[in-house]
Amino acid sequence: MQILFVGGGNMATALISGLINQGVLAEKISVVARNAVTAVKLADTWSVRVMPAWSDEILASVQVIVLAVKPQQLRAVAQQLAPSLSGQLVLSIAAGVRLDVLSRWLNAYASVVRAMPNTPAMVGAGVTGMFAGEQVTAAQREQAESIMQATGSVFWVENEAQMDAVTAVSGSGPAYVFYFMEAMQQAAIELGLPTHVAQVLTLQTFAGAAKLAASSTEAVGTLRQRVTSPGGTTERALLSMQTDGVSEAIKRAISAASARSGELGDLLAMGD
Repeated sequence: MQILFVGGGNMATALISGLINQGVLAEKISVVARNAVTAVKLADTWSVRVMPAWSDEILASVQVIVLAVKPQQLRAVAQQLAPSLSGQLVLSIAAGVRLDVLSRWLNAYASVVRAMPNTPAMVGAGVTGMFAGEQVTAAQREQAESIMQATGSVFWVENEAQMDAVTAVSGSGPAYVFYFMEAMQQAAIELGLPTHVAQVLTLQTFAGAAKLAASSTEAVGTLRQRVTSPGGTTERALLSMQTDGVSEAIKRAISAASARSGELGDLLAMGD
């Protein structure tokens, strides 16, 4: 399939590199990138066709249009695209913009899929939640899935409201992990370890624990219990976290992120 990316930022670049690394020919990919530096970098690195604007000829030749612009820019882009759409799948990776809103911006166009990737996509370790409109065909769902799988795992949600939870858990989730890692590194330094040792210990612990959890058939709670010997150091640390309400604080934080995702969706829809 021929794919047009509108926007050439980090996520678009991650998808393009993933697709090409999976064997998609560069000639199958076109990119609209208005930033000259970005355009040159994409063309030089991946040999894809890069242009400052699309033409009707380009739009007529593609099967999928990936909207990879900022949410605040999406309305203008969609309204410019609308008159030239003729059966292409529109795949939006703009956070917060609901399908009914995007469809209206596209003059009631219905072949639209919404995706929420996360930043580990830039190293091929991302996870993407997806939701499709009722009129999206099975073949178009496969097209959308094959594109997003270029950067990691993909799953579909049953209703669009769940996309706020996806945003809160996986979309924002890398920041929570980095926050915890910062605290662990700082604690290690304060306990007398050199900075580089604190960094390596923290990074490898997170990477190893995630790999172990991903490869295990046991629940993460069971894995946690296996590390926690009665009366030992791990138990002492976990009891301290329990006393401080860390688990409840994390759940409140994720709930707050989900609520904010819904609020941003409402703000982006205002004026329709």
